[in-house]
Amino acid sequence: MTMNVSVTINGIRHDVSGVEPRLLLSDFLRDTLGLTGTHVGCEHGVCGACTVLMDGHSVRSCLTLAVQVNGSEITTVEGLGTPEALNALQTQFREHHGLQCGFCTPGMLMTGEDLLRNHPLATDEEIREGLSGNLCRCTGYQNIVAAIRSAAAIRREKAR
Repeated sequence: MTMNVSVTINGIRHDVSGVEPRLLLSDFLRDTLGLTGTHVGCEHGVCGACTVLMDGHSVRSCLTLAVQVNGSEITTVEGLGTPEALNALQTQFREHHGLQCGFCTPGMLMTGEDLLRNHPLATDEEIREGLSGNLCRCTGYQNIVAAIRSAAAIRREKAR
């Protein structure tokens, strides 16, 4: 038995038929739609590399079935900006050297977007707590925290 899935991803509606009920969202994004920016690390929801936004909130795409997102709005790292026009958080990751190998970066960016949209992020402790579900083996998190802190300050300034 297969199902139909209608989902808006990065502002584009996708109507896909023949979706297996057990297909993970991460595999749907990567293999069915060719959106390979979402990385798959642990496949247990522990590392956060596969984080995407579903209806504005972060979810682990390796723990979410594709059929569960039917009717939802998904944002992947490809939906944040382009190489020519990075969004504010991506710009701050570049400015603060918030990545090294880059494997965790899509998940860090998506978690950071969720944090920036839904939390005030007044202190580094709040940022670190928000990132606690995302693993990075390269950076030591210092520059990632600095990038998110800077993006939060920019957003607060723009809101004034």
